Amino acid sequence: MTQGVKLLVRGDYACWTRPEMKAERVSYDVMTPSGARGVLEAIYWKPQIRWVIDRIRVLAPIRFTNIRRNEVASKIPVGTVKSAMKGGGQILGLYADEDRQQRASLLLRDVCYGIEAHFDILDTREADGTRNAEPAGKHLDIFNRRLRKGQCFHRPYLGTREFAADFLPVADWPDCPEELRGEQDLGFMLHDIDFADGMTPRFFRARMVDGVIDVQQCLEAMGGTVA
Repeated sequence: MTQGVKLLVRGDYACWTRPEMKAERVSYDVMTPSGARGVLEAIYWKPQIRWVIDRIRVLAPIRFTNIRRNEVASKIPVGTVKSAMKGGGQILGLYADEDRQQRASLLLRDVCYGIEAHFDILDTREADGTRNAEPAGKHLDIFNRRLRKGQCFHRPYLGTREFAADFLPVADWPDCPEELRGEQDLGFMLHDIDFADGMTPRFFRARMVDGVIDVQQCLEAMGGTVA
């Protein structure tokens, strides 16, 4: 059984990074389905359900801006983290003033999106191990209550954590911006990460019609996701 939800998400900046850009960050034109899923999971996540993105609505004109910022050049090795978890005493901190790189980023600004999604039930067991034959209504009520109150497990973000997102319920969608009317081919876009298959990235051909990306329709047109 599936349950549908919809909400409005907006922010000053966003960066849905294209994976083909290695050194500099360049954003997709619009929010990705995996990014939309991340927003929903920040508001309400349970291991018993899986969020599925149906449609993404672009409710503000697509505008880009350039910024330059300092980033840490190195990564903490996985082996060092594992050793520290075992009490090895390794220092895990990285400091920008010691290992700094200045990089340019091409970001989106003044973004506003509508998310339409549903969730699938993966497990009907409660936390105490008992079974609940119909838990979907309970999950839906909790999500909508948290959405109305602005509650979240962690602050949702728009691509990268420094770009925090505001979210709120929506009854009726705003009109599509005039410049987004018509059909646009946005090319191949990241759909999501397949965690069951070694974290394999899956892509789809995104098509936007009057500001709306019907994700499920795009997937069906391709016969499913492609790597």
